Amino acid sequence: MTKTLHHWIGGRAVEGASGTYGPVTDPATGAVTARVAFAGPAEVDAAVAAAKEASTGWGRSSLATRTSVLFRFRALVDAHRDELARLITAEHGKVHSDALGEVARGLEIVDLACGIPVQLKGELSTEVASRVDVAAIRQPLGVVAGITPFNFPAMVPMWMFPIAVACGNTFVLKPSEKDPSASVRLAELLAEAGLPDGVFNVVHGDRAAVDRLLEHPDVQAVSFVGSTPVARHIHTTAAAHGKRVQALGGAKNHMLVLPDADLDAAADAAVSAAYGSAGERCMAISAVVAVGATGDELVRRIRERAEKVVVGPGHDPVSEMGPLITRAHRDKVASYVRGAAAQGAEVVLDGTGLTVEGYEDGHWIGISLLDRVPVTADAYRDEIFGPVLCVLRAETYEEGLAIVNASPFGNGAAVFTRDGGAARRFQLEVEAGMVGVNVPIPVPVGYHSFGGWKDSLFGDHHVYGNDGTHFYTRGKVVTTRWPDPADAPAGVDLGFPRNH
Repeated sequence: MTKTLHHWIGGRAVEGASGTYGPVTDPATGAVTARVAFAGPAEVDAAVAAAKEASTGWGRSSLATRTSVLFRFRALVDAHRDELARLITAEHGKVHSDALGEVARGLEIVDLACGIPVQLKGELSTEVASRVDVAAIRQPLGVVAGITPFNFPAMVPMWMFPIAVACGNTFVLKPSEKDPSASVRLAELLAEAGLPDGVFNVVHGDRAAVDRLLEHPDVQAVSFVGSTPVARHIHTTAAAHGKRVQALGGAKNHMLVLPDADLDAAADAAVSAAYGSAGERCMAISAVVAVGATGDELVRRIRERAEKVVVGPGHDPVSEMGPLITRAHRDKVASYVRGAAAQGAEVVLDGTGLTVEGYEDGHWIGISLLDRVPVTADAYRDEIFGPVLCVLRAETYEEGLAIVNASPFGNGAAVFTRDGGAARRFQLEVEAGMVGVNVPIPVPVGYHSFGGWKDSLFGDHHVYGNDGTHFYTRGKVVTTRWPDPADAPAGVDLGFPRNH
């Protein structure tokens, strides 16, 4: 019998009651390995109710209590790294080393959450007037929700809930239904670490579950990572219901290669950033803009490296790139490559015909490289989310920068150059939220915040770092005056306090 994955509500596994289930597949074989229960509105309500019941006690718990739980959770995740990575590989398909890297990046945010007292210490001004002090403090919101994508089933939830619960909130997670096991295992580890029942809950499902979270009156804030159309829907709907929203959308990240760049370093970076995790990451480099006469040689070096990448099942230590998440997504990615030539691109590498011996039913696609891609081509305009790299040509830095800035997306961008002045201009002039200088994937470390510009972010706050703490708390300013015991009663003064 196929294994069933259940919800996690109030500190325990809860069987689905809606009668609706979705398949969970192994992308390397195409076989259905489990089914996951889809939550209806009643089950979402039950998870929110459990979180609300737990919120008062958890929100008033001491910082020492919260951080001690998170320290134990960190130790458990560290001890179970390999297990979590195997769950990710089995349901997402990425190679084991990449899955281990995902867990490590999630742990960075747990580290940050363990030090949350520094972020929450507040401010105090004394004697702003005679015997008057003003303090600024931050308090939790209550119940908050996270809606996370398939491409990082452990890391992206860990971008959200450690900060949220460290700040005193309770959390309801709606992970991707395509690879839900990692989120359930994280819930079990949180319970083992001593997190009180109801502080962290997991409900699986599709749009019905998402929309109920967006509308629920007891959910105070929503965090989301996914595609731009869904991010826009999340932001519009949740904001209309009075909630805080941070909704991270899609991307078309550019790498501008200037004529003085180290072309070997640039080619290495382009291959790793475009094809790592099969291109299924929002910080992948999917467009290289080659400036001046560098283009032909750069494309030659990228092709030389790309042809050596080993594609195979994620559990095989020889594999460097795994399959795509679903057969439908594989077919969509392939359609961009097959239609590229008709739209003016030169197809240098076409990976659409790849098969892997012994795994013929897997969701396989090889590496594709497109050169001289027009900005009007679908392969350039759309977020493909697969192992397809577009190379565009520009005569000057200014022309290349204009191509980058004309994109409706503004998640990340990188420049490769030996010229410090050019790099400085780029980091100031490029319209993107995260910038790399000779760094192809400029994902910030945990104590800086992650987020883009334009259609890559809806809402005012980025994820984790200082923005994460501010998003999951609200500020309060307290003004106090205490009479000096030596003073006699002076009567009632109805005027404003005198500041001088």
